[in-house]
Amino acid sequence: MKLSKVCLFVLVAAGIWSCKKDDDGPEIETVPPRLLSEVAVEDDAEILVYLKSHFYNYEEFQSPVANFDFKIRLDTIAGANSNKVSIFNSPNLITETIKVRSSEFGRRDGEEIDHKLYVLVARQGVVTDSMPTIGDNSILRYEGLVLNGLRFDLTSSQPIKLNLSGTVRGFGNGVTYFQKGLGPFENGDGTIDYENYGVGALFIPSGLGYFASPPQGSRIRPYSPLVFTIDLVDYEPNSDNDGDGIPSYLEDVNNNKNLNDDNTDQAEERSFTPNYQDFDDDNDGIPTREEINLNEDGTFLSFRDTDGDGIPDHLDID
Repeated sequence: MKLSKVCLFVLVAAGIWSCKKDDDGPEIETVPPRLLSEVAVEDDAEILVYLKSHFYNYEEFQSPVANFDFKIRLDTIAGANSNKVSIFNSPNLITETIKVRSSEFGRRDGEEIDHKLYVLVARQGVVTDSMPTIGDNSILRYEGLVLNGLRFDLTSSQPIKLNLSGTVRGFGNGVTYFQKGLGPFENGDGTIDYENYGVGALFIPSGLGYFASPPQGSRIRPYSPLVFTIDLVDYEPNSDNDGDGIPSYLEDVNNNKNLNDDNTDQAEERSFTPNYQDFDDDNDGIPTREEINLNEDGTFLSFRDTDGDGIPDHLDID
């Protein structure tokens, strides 16, 4: 299953439908629409219970043996593991508060609710100052779980490329806390390896995930918090998703680390394409690439404001 963006339109009036098999055949279960504010509180409580009752293999990361594979492993604090330090009490746990609007999920109730993203950095990654931005293509491996440990997604041993703004929001924002590793190193059999890359886990409330609309056919129920373990091995700095000459991270007009709500066409109801995927950001018929300053090699140099009104030419239809 491909890790995809949150569906922006929800059939609120009809509810969300899912199928459940029993002895008499498929049974239709209705999941009624719920408020973002209500779900956010419940999700955070569930995640906190998980973080306080689970640990990761921090001792292996602190003192790795020669054959350690640097895979993060999560387990319950119980029995022989009763003395382990919980993820919640780990010095490597980071919390970020992210504001989410219900309109992002097709709702019209006007809610704007803070959500907490929890990021566990088991290993930072060896290459300093190499954290990807929310607009960059990242090279990584990941495993997706729900809180009960059920796996719903897994990449192969070979890393894949994902643009961080093309994933669910909590995943994209979480990956920006890691640094890349060394490599790639060719193995001679068509595969590649990396060393000393960033390793960790993301704990994501449903408002930063799929909320009421998980992908069809997935093992994720509506309103489910998610867990991702990740290996960030590499990334492509200054990725330009739409080829308009502007690195995608610079198209975050409102500076909220969310490129999907920056659309300078939308006010005129001319386009629903966010700027980082739009080669003409103001829809004035002049490509963005012709309204900015570029270096001789075609890379971005600076924004241009010909009329001095404080609005860059590529966002200014005047």
